[in-house]
Amino acid sequence: MTWVEFPYAAFLAMAFWAVGAVAKLTSSGKSSLSVAGKLLLWSGTAVMVAFLILYWITIDRPPLRTLGETRLWYATLIPLVGIVVEYRWKIRWMNYYCVALASLFLSINLIFPEVYDKSLMPALQSVWFVPHVVVYLVGYVLLAASSAAAVHALLLFRKKKGPSDASMTSHYLAMLGFVFLTFGLVFGALWAKEAWGHYWTWDPKETWALIAWLIYLGYLHANALAGGRSRSLQWYLALSFIVLLVSWFGVNYLPSAQNSVHSYQS
Repeated sequence: MTWVEFPYAAFLAMAFWAVGAVAKLTSSGKSSLSVAGKLLLWSGTAVMVAFLILYWITIDRPPLRTLGETRLWYATLIPLVGIVVEYRWKIRWMNYYCVALASLFLSINLIFPEVYDKSLMPALQSVWFVPHVVVYLVGYVLLAASSAAAVHALLLFRKKKGPSDASMTSHYLAMLGFVFLTFGLVFGALWAKEAWGHYWTWDPKETWALIAWLIYLGYLHANALAGGRSRSLQWYLALSFIVLLVSWFGVNYLPSAQNSVHSYQS
């Protein structure tokens, strides 16, 4: 399974997600249609999980070298978060949001296809490379879901319904995402030491990763002081994801990043 077969997997997954979402939205209490929709949503996610595993086996290296490959991981992981949130907090809309975002990232990869390449530069052959990137991607997925829950909570505030379960969901997802960001920073420092001889060099990518971590640390402190579930905290979470996007791939377009040691993603 190579990037040549990626469009087939992507279109199949998006078709399953689309039909499954429509089936669940139009079920109107019909359990059989709702169950069918849920199975289709799960099937779309299973397609992407299978492709990712087979692609990893085929290229004989972790598919984490390029932005396109990290988008593939993101599109595979975020529907899983939607499934977990729906199961844990019974919030159905999160599932639709997650598959829509996954479809967006798959579409970007379809528009900008990857180059099939098995090579992996020496710096990426560290034992810390895979844990660092995977942990960060899981953190990004959780924090994206947290921002979505925060936006939903803001809509409920606007309707004067007051604090809701969406506020608590956004908080729990933010806390868990922050834990993964923390491990990502630690694993990244250990990887940098092995690959380049220094734990920290204030490289643009490293600096923005630290900024994103501090932003969410600030949220946790503000939440502790305010007692949580306030409108301002939901605004904070909703807007914080912008910083996370800059940290992930926006920094690559900054002039200061042209000489970054992380330019291997280009």
